[in-house]
Amino acid sequence: MGIYLNPGNRGFQTILNGIYVDKTGLIDFVNRTINTPQKLTSFSRPRRFGKSFAAKMLCAYYDKSCDSRALFEGLEISGKDSFDKHLNKYDVIYLDITRFISTAVSVKDVVGNIQKNVIEELKEDYPSYIKEHESVLADALFAISHKTGNQFIIVIDEWDAIFREAKNDDALQKEYIQLLRGLFKGGTATDETIAAAYMTGILPIKKYGTESALTDFREYSMITPKRLAEYIGFTEGEVKHLCDEYGMSFEEMQLWYDGYLFSRVNHVYSPSSVMNAILEEEIQNYWTASETYESLKKYIEMDFDGLKGAIVRMLGGESVRVKISTFQNDIISFKNKDDVLTLLIHLGYLTYDSAAEKVSIPNLEVAGAFGDAVRNTNWEYVAAAIQDSDDLLEATIGGNSEKVAAALEKTHESVASALEYNNEASLSAAVILAYYTARRYYEIVHELPAGKGFADLAFLPRRNTDFPALVVELKYDKDADTAIKQIREKRYDGRLKQYFGNLTMVGINYDKSTREHTCIIERA
Repeated sequence: MGIYLNPGNRGFQTILNGIYVDKTGLIDFVNRTINTPQKLTSFSRPRRFGKSFAAKMLCAYYDKSCDSRALFEGLEISGKDSFDKHLNKYDVIYLDITRFISTAVSVKDVVGNIQKNVIEELKEDYPSYIKEHESVLADALFAISHKTGNQFIIVIDEWDAIFREAKNDDALQKEYIQLLRGLFKGGTATDETIAAAYMTGILPIKKYGTESALTDFREYSMITPKRLAEYIGFTEGEVKHLCDEYGMSFEEMQLWYDGYLFSRVNHVYSPSSVMNAILEEEIQNYWTASETYESLKKYIEMDFDGLKGAIVRMLGGESVRVKISTFQNDIISFKNKDDVLTLLIHLGYLTYDSAAEKVSIPNLEVAGAFGDAVRNTNWEYVAAAIQDSDDLLEATIGGNSEKVAAALEKTHESVASALEYNNEASLSAAVILAYYTARRYYEIVHELPAGKGFADLAFLPRRNTDFPALVVELKYDKDADTAIKQIREKRYDGRLKQYFGNLTMVGINYDKSTREHTCIIERA
């Protein structure tokens, strides 16, 4: 049992000793690719989304130096036809690229260290098959396979770490890509040597122009997860089961950690955050607490036309259109705002609706990260609106219409440089931005069907809060009285009916010529 060659099953055993959500169906997917033209798989997703767990699981299953049958008995893979065929049948090469980076004297040594260290371990198990001074890993593996018939399964964790840690070192990146191409270039040598490969990281495979650097890999990502969508994070069914088993609120889990939507499985939750909430018996910000807001701040402050407006609209609860095709799958080759937004999808800060080709902020946990980042930008008025949003909510519930009108006018004015000032969408976004922290206590719904019409904005209290429901009606060049009258005339039924007696009506009018905002607040 080695560090790189056949690392054993201890890593997966440790995972099973905790609370485990069964993701072993991924093994059956990889099994069906073995020794086929589809045997090279790249599956990228954000930090804290279970990448290393999956890598350790695959190592434990394929590694021929150990007996892992007992670990997998009763899990999904044990019921698959492929289970016995491939269980502990292969030499496994496991490469954790972040470990190589952290232990290298210089990052420039990483590629050389990978080849040197793995070849040294190979020589211990296969001393008579490798040349004494062999320095090319692909040649060493081929020599072993050619003479013994043994094939390798290669598992690479954090494959893209070099592109993130040495983002400006083109020479090192090219050296690394050449290493991977040597291992996976196709043809007789690769077919004889590699039974399958699985790479995972945050970013998809680097592009050079429009071409992938490793063309033979099938790619799955936060943008195109395809049949692997259920393995990105926890599905809604899995989260409901955990909440039932451990007495946690599913509604709160949904509010904080849901929001990643994929056509095959619909809702996907941040797995590390869900698990931390269960272990700590408290729902709060876990995922973004492990990141610094500085990284997000750096990207949203980039000087691209339309980027600030897109961020402000998303802070205001909107989805914005994005074109993903120009992104080069790295963190420096940005050409426009769409490249930045596409990176934020891969980092988990945004969720992508592939049908609408739009992005949005997925949940309350990530919204907190955006709030922290914006507070520390030079967007002073936007930051102030977020900072003051608790006071605004208190003023609204308390019926202080003058304070509410002044706050909304200030926020609307502050986003004028990023949004078209005189349109309905701009005012709506400004209102939601001004009530930014209210999403902790409310579900905010645009155009809620109610009685004879639609509520422009409805703030529906979440469970375990005693706040009133809020109905907000927006008007232009009329008056706030008209807005309140319209709320009463609509005779709100449906989801709002249950709140009568605990419903606050907020009428807001915007005068386009004077840019003044007026407000009336009444209880229903």
